[in-house]
Amino acid sequence: MREAADVWVELFDRAGSYIDIEQFYVTAKDGEPTDAVLAALKRAGERGVRIRFLIEKKFEKNSAESLPALKAIPNLELRILDFSKLKDDGIIHAKFIVVDGREAFVGSQNFDWRALKHIHELGLRTTEPSVAAGAAAVFENDWAAAGLLAEGKAVAPLRTEPVAASTSARAVLVASPWAFNPDGVGDSERELPRLIASAETELEIQLLDYAPLTRKKRFYPPIDNALREAAARGVAVRLLVSHWNTSKPYVDWLKSLDLVPGVEVRVITVPEAKEGFIPFARVAHSKYMVVDGKTLWLGTSNWTGGYLDNSRNLELVVRDAALAAQARAVHKRLWGSAHTAPLDVPRDYPPVKKG
Repeated sequence: MREAADVWVELFDRAGSYIDIEQFYVTAKDGEPTDAVLAALKRAGERGVRIRFLIEKKFEKNSAESLPALKAIPNLELRILDFSKLKDDGIIHAKFIVVDGREAFVGSQNFDWRALKHIHELGLRTTEPSVAAGAAAVFENDWAAAGLLAEGKAVAPLRTEPVAASTSARAVLVASPWAFNPDGVGDSERELPRLIASAETELEIQLLDYAPLTRKKRFYPPIDNALREAAARGVAVRLLVSHWNTSKPYVDWLKSLDLVPGVEVRVITVPEAKEGFIPFARVAHSKYMVVDGKTLWLGTSNWTGGYLDNSRNLELVVRDAALAAQARAVHKRLWGSAHTAPLDVPRDYPPVKKG
């Protein structure tokens, strides 16, 4: 496996006509991996590559210090989209790159120096034509939406009902929310429970956060129901979550799931950096699942309400045993790590310091 920063630099250096980047926010820091990434973007712009960069309005303040350096890159246009104007309480939470329409990168990595150095992440670069085309179409829709809103115009949904993802293609792109998915891109909110339901023997999952709750603390059962049903029919569910997931009320729902026969939950705590506490870092942020050791689900969504129903997220479903084995090896290594412990149901976990 390779470092995401190296892959991004390679992608940008290979670009011939355009680079499209959609991100939650941008945070760069001198002397960190974002230096090389921004330098590669600058090289691309200087040789005439068109660069479009789209970020979420709600996190614009988090990007404020880094936007001047981004805007200084030749041939780069920046737009900021308030996704909640498209879908109530929604955000751009997706993190993806499309280059020349021929390849794409989708992963848990935010465009953040900490994500490239101090956070456990997992992403996937793909040249699968249908996936690259789908990611390009998602970006085009969101880019156009930002333009329309900037002109004071409304943005109409693209569809009136969700589209199911292909169940036979080797690699499939799904996204949320379905109302703003272009043709050829399936609905991730339907596909995740369907994929869980397809499991015959085991589900190996790693997430930042898990809880059947929305951000407004309303019940959101689709994923929870699917996992409990899988366990009831004998599927072994091994769920690895970050220590951030031990905050209330999420941890109580996590404990409830752990009590289900066949479900085992473990918590991974990334040690503090040698230089001391780093805000919003040193955490396991990956979001993936391996089904029966054969199929990989990898994406940008946390498994709580508000992500697969209201917010822009992208997920990849890849039916490839070799690729699934790589993700499975990551899960196995972390599952048995000295920094990982079984969820302690009787324990009253202390508040988590994030920022």
